Parts: sequence; structure tokens; C-alpha cells
Amino acid sequence: MPSEPNAPQTILILGGTSEAAELARDLVARHPDARVITSLAGRTREPATLAGEVRSGGFGGVEGLANFIRAERVTRMVDATHPFARQISANAIKAAKITGVPLDIRTRMPWAKKPGDIWIEVQGLKAAREALPTGARVLLALGSQHIGLFASREDVHFIVRMIDPPEHPLELPDHALILGRPGDTAAVETMLLIAHSITHIVCRNSGGKAAYAKIEAARQLGLPVIMVGR
Repeated sequence: MPSEPNAPQTILILGGTSEAAELARDLVARHPDARVITSLAGRTREPATLAGEVRSGGFGGVEGLANFIRAERVTRMVDATHPFARQISANAIKAAKITGVPLDIRTRMPWAKKPGDIWIEVQGLKAAREALPTGARVLLALGSQHIGLFASREDVHFIVRMIDPPEHPLELPDHALILGRPGDTAAVETMLLIAHSITHIVCRNSGGKAAYAKIEAARQLGLPVIMVGR
């Protein structure tokens, strides 16, 4: 999709991660003439303030994203989504080919296991569910859309942390709900794990700094982490 010579850039960031937010701030600061649009999935009701413009919600598949690119005269697209957001990443590749817009893919490196980490590494959430021992007290550090998969484990007590209250009661038979964002330090996460007598953590290897504090806390307490690989 050719653009006019010397026309201001319109940059579409497929975001939702802390890295996407940092990128938006950087682009707005370094390219004041550019239009920077960050697209969010819309799962968080009150997302953090972002630099530039913000849109929320899905595009309607590959064609919907391609239509948005054309309508907004996007000149560059950056995929800075969560590493497990496979569908939007696949759609971005196809939409970039359809429209001819350059696509920059920025994927976080996964966390690497360190001395003292007790990881039970699995491939998929079903395997994570089956890896939990009877009687465990588990911090489910997952998106709300993945919680229902664990409903069959009536022999496990779950602690679920969510930013927003769920629209419907959680399907988990034995659980406690905590509202709030993850702690930004290992000390804060350690207090949470101790207060709720957590014995296991279930999370995905999303990488990045924002969610790593719980991994550090688990290491310090010697707790096993059931780590879902990419």
C-alpha cells in the first residue's frame, strides 16, 4: 500500500504488553509528526494510560485487520502482543502480506530457568492441570479465559488473581478470588504466596519483566512452578 512521499507515518502497534507501552512512548517522543495507534484486545476494563492513540477490541479476523490498515492509512505495523497471543500474530502476518505494509515482530524472550528454580515444564494447559497434585493450593497466574479448564480439579484449592471482577462467577469449585495487578517485586509476591499458603504456581512462560516477580518469589520460597512452554 504505497504512501505519499514525505507523508507522516501512521504506526499501528498490536499491543497489550509492557513492551508495547514502552514502544508507544518511544515512538511518540522520537517521531512527533507520526500517528501512533496502539490496539488492545479489550480484556482489561481500565488499561494503563498509553502514549498516542488507543483502540480496543478485535478487528474481525484477517480481512478486518487489513481493512483497518487501509482505512487508517497505516504505513507500518508492529506486533508486540503477548507471546501466547497466537491468533492475532498469525492474522498480522497475513494482513501485512495482503496490504503490503511492513510488519515488525517483537517477541519477548522466554524466561530461563535459574539455579533454585523448581519448574515442572509442560506443553499446554491441560498438561498443567494434570500435573497438579491432590490437595495443592495453587496460584493460577493465567488469563481469565483459561480458568475454566481447571474446573475439573475439585481436589485442588485455587487462588485466582484478576485485574477486573469477572462478569460471571468462576467455574472453579474451590477457589478464592483476588482483585489487583501482580506485585512488582518479589517481596510483594512472597507475602501473597505466604498469606494464602500457596504450594504451587501455574503460569505460562510469557517472559518479560512485568510478571517475573512471582517466579523470583517462588524460587526464594522453594515452591514448584508448573511452567507452560510456548
